[in-house]
Amino acid sequence: MNTGPQNDWFDKDFYKTLGVSKDASDAEIKKAYRKLARKYHPDANPGDENAEEKFKEIGQAHQVLSDKESRAQYDQVRAMGGGARFSAGSGGPGGAAGGGFDDVFSDLFGGGGRTRTRTTYTGGGDVPPDLADLLGGFGGGFGGGGYGGYQPPVKGGDIKSSTTLSFTEAINGASVKLNMPGGKPLTVRTPIGVKDGQKIRLAGKGKTSPNGGEPGDVILTVHVRPHPVFTRDGDNLRVELPISFDEAALGAEVKVPTLGGTPVKVKVAPGTPSGRTLRVRGKGVKTKKGTGDLLATVQIVVPKNLSKEAKAAVESFRTATEGEDPRAGLLDKAKAS
Repeated sequence: MNTGPQNDWFDKDFYKTLGVSKDASDAEIKKAYRKLARKYHPDANPGDENAEEKFKEIGQAHQVLSDKESRAQYDQVRAMGGGARFSAGSGGPGGAAGGGFDDVFSDLFGGGGRTRTRTTYTGGGDVPPDLADLLGGFGGGFGGGGYGGYQPPVKGGDIKSSTTLSFTEAINGASVKLNMPGGKPLTVRTPIGVKDGQKIRLAGKGKTSPNGGEPGDVILTVHVRPHPVFTRDGDNLRVELPISFDEAALGAEVKVPTLGGTPVKVKVAPGTPSGRTLRVRGKGVKTKKGTGDLLATVQIVVPKNLSKEAKAAVESFRTATEGEDPRAGLLDKAKAS
């Protein structure tokens, strides 16, 4: 007698596959299915053929038992079949079949005159195509939507949001309130030292999954307003430090501002040129990795309006330094290149 895949389908106990009783509620079936699907999902068991086969069986069992009509039909088939095997063609001598699909379904679906239509199954799954049609389209094997027609739990969609912080808030961290699609605001704390344009992922705060998977995330883009004095260079802060000509020429001790703190004093060495950078350690951006420095770049300020006395002093200085040429060798270097 031919004992093809259709016989195996009739032998399968879908309730046992899901580990539930025959009078289990829809909620119990759904809960058992989700638990087993996560356990035996191929992504969680790469290369495990036994887990993959178990996953297919779970998907097929759920697909049948989760639908009220197909579950009722399955229960009838199991009751009438009694666990016996069914042949797909003429089995015994003289072409007499020992009870085929047509016998079962003529009884099940009202074939009162015992008129039979011979079904032919050519393989390719646990449920014959024609039988799958009769039972509402559920079938074995790999369906177009996953294993055995099972749609694996998918992650919910992400929600994109943005916020604008002041320069100081970005450096120190800040609490911001985001308006979410559902109307309920979400309050989050930005990391210390967040940068302009940086994206922050808030795990599990996005859209819910359509089929029991993990919720999506919120992707928060941070914009930072510029500061009137400081700029950021990695974990360092930069500031331009104006000094007078005499401070640059003779040397001096000057105050440098810090972000949100008291000024610090730095020494300007005699003969300091414009553009030289002075480093103040530990006055930059604080992060988990450490704290950056404050970089003060010297800019010599030339007075626009000189008093009579100041002008005379500058003229005296020019006379005293007449032999010095700050552009010495510049023209020769230009020609050589």
